[in-house]
This record gives sequence, structure tokens and C-alpha cells, in this order.
Amino acid sequence: MPRPARLSARLFPAGLLAVAAAASLPAPAVASATGVNAISTVAERSGFERTGRYDEVTALAAAFQARYPGRVSARSFGTTPEGRPMQLLVVTGTGAFDPAEARQRGIPVVLIQGGIHAGEIDGKDAGFLALREVLEGTAAPGALDKVVWLFVPVFNVDGHERFGAWNRPNQRGPVEMGWRTTAQNFNLNRDYVKADSAEMKAMLRLVQQWDPLAMVDLHATDGAQFEHDISFQVEPLHAGDAALRKVGRQWRDAVIADAARQGSSPLGFYPSFVVEDDPASGFEDGVAPPRFSHGYFLLRNRLGMLVETHSWKPYPERVRITRNAIVSVLEQMARHGTAWRRAADEADARATRLAGAQEPLAWKAGDHVRTIDFRGYAYTRTPSDVSGALMTRYDETSPQVWRLPLRDQVVPALTATAPQAGYLVPPAWAPLVQPALEAHGILFRRLDDAWPQAPAQAFRATEAKTDAVSTEGRQRLAVEGEWKREPRDVGAGALYVPVAQPLARLVLALLEPRAPDSVAAWGGLNIAFERKEYMEDYVAEDVARQMLAADPALRDEFQRRVAADPAFAADPAARLDFFYRRHPAWDERYGLYPVLRLDQPPPGT
Repeated sequence: MPRPARLSARLFPAGLLAVAAAASLPAPAVASATGVNAISTVAERSGFERTGRYDEVTALAAAFQARYPGRVSARSFGTTPEGRPMQLLVVTGTGAFDPAEARQRGIPVVLIQGGIHAGEIDGKDAGFLALREVLEGTAAPGALDKVVWLFVPVFNVDGHERFGAWNRPNQRGPVEMGWRTTAQNFNLNRDYVKADSAEMKAMLRLVQQWDPLAMVDLHATDGAQFEHDISFQVEPLHAGDAALRKVGRQWRDAVIADAARQGSSPLGFYPSFVVEDDPASGFEDGVAPPRFSHGYFLLRNRLGMLVETHSWKPYPERVRITRNAIVSVLEQMARHGTAWRRAADEADARATRLAGAQEPLAWKAGDHVRTIDFRGYAYTRTPSDVSGALMTRYDETSPQVWRLPLRDQVVPALTATAPQAGYLVPPAWAPLVQPALEAHGILFRRLDDAWPQAPAQAFRATEAKTDAVSTEGRQRLAVEGEWKREPRDVGAGALYVPVAQPLARLVLALLEPRAPDSVAAWGGLNIAFERKEYMEDYVAEDVARQMLAADPALRDEFQRRVAADPAFAADPAARLDFFYRRHPAWDERYGLYPVLRLDQPPPGT
């Protein structure tokens, strides 16, 4: 492991400084120096060289509940594929240990999760440290009297137990850590919308039950070497409800200011270079698609924060600054949470009126570029005699201020017009769509009666292309096409999904076929775009001649196409297909997206 940097007393709370200073002492001496007890962690007792296994989490949860019975409730909110309980601590001084009571009393709820990538385990150890300090009143005094804190120490529990010394080779500590993905190889921070994993299904149930105002996702990033030690990305800020964006910016800026006062060098964007391994390429800010945690919660009109410590900082430093971030979040939520919750409720009401509005489905950095000072290190870029590639090498003994481009004016990359009424899923396709609606708590209604010639809009794909390789176990699909008015017969048992509901943006994200994380984009409806019927060439030859003879306009169209399109003229299959697509034998459902849009609700709804 690389040598840890020298630790500064200015940057540490007193308790953590004592632990860090004792890092080289044997375990009994560390225990004596820090006064550890039943609610301390393996990390603390080892001077933050190590992190504990998952049995420590369940033991700590029980110990905290026993010590603070009126303020901590230890619960399991799910079971992993390998049979492990998913631990939750409900922490509050309000007495609102039931989600309905918290909702009725208007108490803001904040969900803080660690270990979604279980190799990046800073959040678990920092969370338990912050938990003890907050309960003892030495940090965020009084905050628990105004909020409910849901603490999930480890989201990816099975991945946590895939323990090893080299699971994060580009990270300075702890000595051993867990694995990025689950036992089923899911990356949970790509699963928020499609919700394939048992872990994510459990998390979404928890979210539906408690409806947290804010979710904080604790990570450790990697990549280049530089001095900045933590970054915060918040949404809504660039995207989502316009008024709630102001709240998101207020929250992010307040937490950044708190981190700076604690001695950190925080960033308000994710520090990943535009061109990998090339600092001169600078940075682009953006909005994560909803497969990611903070990109998901904005669609629920709630606040999402991605916290990324820098993996090149030693583990004691990363735990310290993550602890500071948790404390800041609790303080800000105690100070502003009631007003922010009202703002979120108002955003819910506005979302029910999105019908007919243009709504972004994806975002990108705009063309405007500004230059920023970025605290890096001297570096060289030279060809490697190992890989043969141009490689960047950093000199951590030579701090250097880089002047880098940043594109941080974020603009829509793809938009859709919300239907006036909602979406209609024909009964044959309902079983493929209904689980997604239920997983997210989206309102829908099953139609009891058939609806002949429903006045719908249909989306017919002009192009449908699946990826060559799978992603997260799915064969992703990209479609092009447009919605057009097309009355369709719809049978009984169809699902009507109204837009007039608080989760309207999530409805669009799931059911607009071109949205980046829609049911269609994740391959959930690929079979609808597979061609099943064909016309033999010898039959098509005769059919084509009959059609040419019977329809002079068609003959002229064909001849013009042959003359103008050399690729078409040279492709026998395409020439025959020209006629087959215009023949009654053609499958009229081919390329038809199996979800319809409605500008009027179904009869009786």
C-alpha cells in the first residue's frame, strides 16, 4: 500500500485525530488511547488501516439500539441473494420511527447509504463514527430532534463479503475491502430504474415506505491524482423541477462550504477528464441518467447527492471527510429540511400538471467553456514501454495549479412532449411493463373492458438496434422513430398510466422509448422489434411484377429509388423488400412500440 500522507490536526475532529495518531500502535494501545467500546468499529481500533466484515455491521446495529433505545431502531429491509440481511438503522430524536408518522408530522427524512460499491467503503466506517458523535451530541447537536436519519451502512452486502486486498488496486486503504458488484454481478449504481437485483427491489420498497426528502450516496472515486479530496453532485440542480433546483443548489453549496471550513478542498462536479488520462482535456458537468442514484431521485421530485472522496487519499483522511459530509448533511437538513420538504411537496403538485409540456429525457454539457483553477500535481505524458500508450505520470511532491476548461452549463440533449392524458399498455405487454411500474410506486389502472379503435398515438421504429454485447445482463436497444396518430384496438386488461401524478417524470423516463433508461432501452421489449415473417424470394419476384403492373405510381417510385440510391439498386434483398413492405402480407405490427400514448383518458377513468 502507498505510504499515507501526513495527517493534520487542523483537519480532524478530536476523537478521530486520536485514533489516527494511534494508527501505528498495537490494538490494545489504540483501545486505551481512544476509549473504544461496544459501539466502536474495527476501523477505529486499527487506526483506520482496516475495515470490518459484515457481521460487525449487524453487531453494531444491535449495540447502538441497545445503548440508545429511544433514538435508534435496528431493522432489516431485505435479504440478499446469498441470504444476508440488509441492515437499516432508523435514527431520530423525534420518536417518529414509523414512516406514516414521520409523513403526518412533516418530519424530513434523509437516507444515507454506504457501500453501494462495497470496495468504496468509506461511508460505512464514517457513518458509524458520525452516528456515535451525533447521538452523544458532540456533532450536529440537536439535529436528530428535527429529522429522521435512515442509515444503510452497506447496500451491496454480498459484494462487501467478497473481501480481498486488491479489490481496489487504485485506492489507498483499507488493507482489505469488498467488491464493486453483487453476488449476481449487478452494479447497483446502474440498477435504480430497471431494478433487476434483489437488493435494488428492497431499496425501492424502502424508498416507497419512507419517501425520503434526500438521499446521500457515499463513494470513493479513482482516476487521476490531484489535491481535491471530495466532490458533491446534487440533483435537482441542472434538471428536474425548476423551483426544486434552487433547493438543490442551496443544499450543495452549503455542504461544500461546510467541507471547506473543515479543511477540505471540495468540488461541485465529478472530476473525470473529458479525455481519459489527459488532464488538459478538462471537465464536463452533467446530469446522470436515472440508472444512477442521484439521477433517479430527481425524477421523484426529491434530492439526491453523490459524494465522492478521492481514492488516492489515505483511508483515515477519506473517512474523516466523509464523516464531515454526513454531519453537514444532517445539520443542513435540521436547519432547512422542513422548508425543503414543503418545496418537494409543491414540486409533486406541479408534476401532476406536466401534460403537454416539453420535458427533457437526457442532458449534456453545453458549448460554453470557462477556465478554472484546479489543484493538481506536476505531470508528464510520455509513451509507455509497457503498454505502448501515451501515459500520464504524476509527481505528488510537486503541487501545481492547473488552468483547465470546464463546461458546466448543462442543456437538454433529448426531449419529449408529455401526453395530455397518459400511456396505454396493451394487455399482451402488460406483464413486461407492470413490474417496473410497481417497483417504483407509479400509479396505473387496469382496464376492465376492451377499447375498440382507441384514439391513440403509436410509435413505429424506423430503426431499432441492439448492442453487440450485454450491459448489466440486458441487451440494450436504441430506437429511432416518432409518435403519430393511429387508432388501435386495445383489449381488456390493458394498463392505463396517467401522467397526472407526482411521478410524472419517472413515467416518461420509463415509457418514452428513446429515454436512456426506459423499459425499451434496457431491452425489456426487444421481442417487439424482432421480424418473424418473411416472403420467399421467388414469391416476392412474382408479387413485385404484379404490383408494378397494377400501380403506375408505385412503378415510378421504384424506378426513382433505383436511379437515386446506388446501394438500394445493388441490393436484391432491399429491392424485393420494397414491395413486400407495401403488400398486405407485411406484418403491420413489425417495429410497433407496444405502448401507446393518449391525449384523452380511457372511458370510465
